[in-house]
Amino acid sequence: MLKQFKEFALRGNVLDMAVGIIIGAAFGRIVSSFVNDLLLPPLSLVAGKVDFSNLFITLAGDKATSLAAARAAGAVTLNYGLFVAAVVDFLLVALAVFLLVKQVNRWTPKPAPAPAPTSRECPYCLMIIPAAASRCPHCTSQLPG
Repeated sequence: MLKQFKEFALRGNVLDMAVGIIIGAAFGRIVSSFVNDLLLPPLSLVAGKVDFSNLFITLAGDKATSLAAARAAGAVTLNYGLFVAAVVDFLLVALAVFLLVKQVNRWTPKPAPAPAPTSRECPYCLMIIPAAASRCPHCTSQLPG
């Protein structure tokens, strides 16, 4: 069983997947930092100095001035500002992955077209004949097109 696990774990596609997950997690943190630290502050300034991480609605009617204060008071909140930040974060990750896959597809060589068949089957006697034949050499039938 240990041998089977070793073969599974050291298979190329498993290692590639593990590397992809690790790189993806690191990339996700970079994009999250980009969204939270570089993108949302100017957007907040344009939107009238709105702090997206502090946009919430209390459901129990408690009034709080900040999300941290509402959480400290144990209030039940809908944190739609954090949701907006997460959606922007996701859209940027999806855009980056799309652009990366599109570029890799451009670098990948296109498969060669399949060669034209050199033979075909006679529709009358079902023998294999040259593709360019106009008459079957076996049954002497006139062949269509």
